[in-house]
Amino acid sequence: MIAQISGTLAQKVPGEIIVDVGGVGYQVLIPLNVFYQLPEIGAPVSLQIHTHVREDALQLFGFNDRAEKQLFLLLISVSGIGPKLAVNILSGIPAEELARALREGDQVRLVAIPGVGRKLAERMIVELKDKLAMLSTAGVESAKPEIGSQVMLDAVSALVNLGYKRPEAEKTVREILKNGDRSLENVLKDTLRRLSP
Repeated sequence: MIAQISGTLAQKVPGEIIVDVGGVGYQVLIPLNVFYQLPEIGAPVSLQIHTHVREDALQLFGFNDRAEKQLFLLLISVSGIGPKLAVNILSGIPAEELARALREGDQVRLVAIPGVGRKLAERMIVELKDKLAMLSTAGVESAKPEIGSQVMLDAVSALVNLGYKRPEAEKTVREILKNGDRSLENVLKDTLRRLSP
């Protein structure tokens, strides 16, 4: 699973870039706020990545920092929000403002985001309010979450993409992280070992 990409910015259009890494061009889908902060073409670029695996496609979604990526992962955990809608939501509101609106249950602010209707806004508040409370406020707003929480999010995301149920994946990953191992690769190996029949 690709978690970060560093290379040369080869192409950029709103919503999508190509990063050249050692002669290989990776297509990365991005929110508009990431697009506006990109350097010129030919300059070095580094992004946090979420790898989304489907039966017919493997897509990379890029973010400026871990806090933005965490919010994206929370958004796609809501029923009815896929990766593309999550990118659209992050394009329509700054990450800190979105986190605040969800925590405060500000439905009016959420409905103002293109692609978010009243029912979806309600679902986002109900499903994410507690999860945002669990993440440290500082983690979402200062882009400095604990290593363990980032490994947790990445590991659970990978397991859900492999078809495991989110609650079971979260519980097992949490237990393994308590043992002190912080490497994503080892956490995934140990979790798969435990979850396999």
